[in-house]
Amino acid sequence: MRKGVIGYPLGHSYSKLIHEDLAGYTYDILEIPPEEFEEFLKEKSFDAINVTIPYKQKIIPFLDELDDKAKKIGAVNTVTNVNGYLKGYNTDYYGFKWMLENHDVTILNKKVVILGNGGATQALKVVINDMGAKELKIVSRTKTDETITYQELLETFNDVEVLINASPVGMYPNHDDSPLDLSNYKQIESVIDIVYNPLKTELILQAEDLHLKAVGGLEMLVAQAKQAVEIFTGKNLVDSDIERVYKKILHQKQNIVFIGMPSAGKTTLANELAKKLNLPLIDIDEEIVKDVGKSIKDIFQDDGEDTFRKLETNKIHEVCTKNRTIISCGGGVIKSHTNIHNLKKMGILVWIDRDVSKLISDPSRPLSKDNEAIQKLYETRLPLYQAAADIHIINNTTIEQACNEIESRIKI
Repeated sequence: MRKGVIGYPLGHSYSKLIHEDLAGYTYDILEIPPEEFEEFLKEKSFDAINVTIPYKQKIIPFLDELDDKAKKIGAVNTVTNVNGYLKGYNTDYYGFKWMLENHDVTILNKKVVILGNGGATQALKVVINDMGAKELKIVSRTKTDETITYQELLETFNDVEVLINASPVGMYPNHDDSPLDLSNYKQIESVIDIVYNPLKTELILQAEDLHLKAVGGLEMLVAQAKQAVEIFTGKNLVDSDIERVYKKILHQKQNIVFIGMPSAGKTTLANELAKKLNLPLIDIDEEIVKDVGKSIKDIFQDDGEDTFRKLETNKIHEVCTKNRTIISCGGGVIKSHTNIHNLKKMGILVWIDRDVSKLISDPSRPLSKDNEAIQKLYETRLPLYQAAADIHIINNTTIEQACNEIESRIKI
């Protein structure tokens, strides 16, 4: 391996996409079990590597030199090999500081909390202190001389203003998890989660629900990679490369999710866009029909709406972490807060709206059996669509026009 990343496990890594786009060289992903770690470093069969969980601190004894930042931080995420001489760097500092500044997250004179006490935390801690925090607490499951517990956080430091998750809680495949409930902390202004897969964690989604400043970890990942590339190659890159690659990764990973009233055109537009962009398509209602062997109408009649909603929630949970897929949802999907969170983890929600007069009644469906029922249903669901949607598309004219607007708004 000439250049790449080592860690264990590495199934979630986006580093290959980022490095190869930024620099053009081949970049390998190498999972190294703990029992093979020492032998790998003794062999020195690489030119330059990035280092991630769980080796950011364990690698230090094997290195010949640390740069000043890595010494101060006590953790390494970048190593160069020049004729067998291994030098360690820490680019997490640059990546994290860039992300905070890019989103105008104020640290000066603020009470700050970092959740987790692993290798990444060491860099974050130095950044926070360098930026002039009033007070900083590190939170871990086990109390140490340097950390407090989650219970102590709740009892003695619940006036935290900036909260940062540097733990792996919420990372795929455990994307249902969140390290804490933000509603218990009334003074929070900003929430940062350095987890980047899913694109939005449960913690970030709750922060958005509470109208807090919320920043996920993908930008930090790209920013720290930019500095690593500069160390690997000796060439300077521009900051605009960070934004360009960040948007490209979103483009490659983000799902396009259609929500809206029955007969608003979700299915038609989803099929059209999937064909046009050559993307996979998942229709939630169709998948449920395949699984159960009944039509949606029969499920409602035979088993009731509650049963259907459970099937719907389970199916959404099953498919929500796919990448670059078009997902078409039933009209009532927005009734469940869980559904919306799951769909937003890897997706951008597109609300397909249509004038009520153009919606089609269906006598077999009690909720839309006639024009009066449709009007009532629309009025009931309108605030839910408004709250859930990232993009609002009016679909009163042609399929082509609506598709073009969707592409333009999403910047496909």
